[in-house]
Amino acid sequence: MGKERERHRIKSRVDELPEDVRARLDEMLANVNYTYEQIAAEITSRGHGAFRISKSSVGRYALNKNAAARRLKEAYEKTRLLVQTVKENQNIEASDAAETILINALTERLATAEDEWDRMPLDKVGRLLVYLQRSIVHKEKFRAEQGRLIKQAVQEVKDELAKELKRNPDLHEKICCLLDDKIVSRLEDKDG
Repeated sequence: MGKERERHRIKSRVDELPEDVRARLDEMLANVNYTYEQIAAEITSRGHGAFRISKSSVGRYALNKNAAARRLKEAYEKTRLLVQTVKENQNIEASDAAETILINALTERLATAEDEWDRMPLDKVGRLLVYLQRSIVHKEKFRAEQGRLIKQAVQEVKDELAKELKRNPDLHEKICCLLDDKIVSRLEDKDG
């Protein structure tokens, strides 16, 4: 087995700042009138030389903080849109919605993971592709089986109705047409 790359969190000078100084840093970053250089100078002066911070450190901290806030905002927006879509389209299954979220997140992760893909052993890539294909095939088989079972249940209801409605054949025909129109045709539209 190849050695897995370990991830180490990069220690930042900002992580070493006292809470009140970091709060001031965040406050200054929120105000567009301050440059990174001005922020670094003020934060350094607050420590009386105990902690020096560069404008580059301030910039990296701002980028990381903005990236985290952006990810939270994007996740919130995606969740809000998903809930709205499910409310508006009652025929969407929860598993489809969850699958869409997962595929979207994985796609975003894949788009930014070039180095990790380059280092991944080919056998692992192959296994991942096989798992994905199996998942797709399993889902299609499940939907086909679900449709078959529903059609079978509809036919059983029709048969029972035929037995009960022998005395009124016109009513039996209307009920069967209604079932075909409302249930079976919708299943066929989904399959198509």
